[in-house]
Amino acid sequence: MPYYLLIYHVVEDYVSRRAPFRDVHLRLAQEARDRGELVLGGALADPVDKAVLVFRCEGPGIIEAFIQRDPYVQNGLVEKWEIRPWAVAIS
Repeated sequence: MPYYLLIYHVVEDYVSRRAPFRDVHLRLAQEARDRGELVLGGALADPVDKAVLVFRCEGPGIIEAFIQRDPYVQNGLVEKWEIRPWAVAIS
């Protein structure tokens, strides 16, 4: 099954604004992990300007459904996102 990177480009004050939405975001991520779709994820540091989620799934439709339900996206914490196929050489 192929891997994909979901790259979130987050707003400048993302860390201070995410608290009200964090529990729901993490619940959605855990549900995706439990289904075997999400492998891992987290925010990049220094600066906190992006977050990366690694999916292993049949196609980007699963990731697009995650994005549509994510409260970080719904509430403007994510300015834009990218879904990129990832050619994993070593796992």
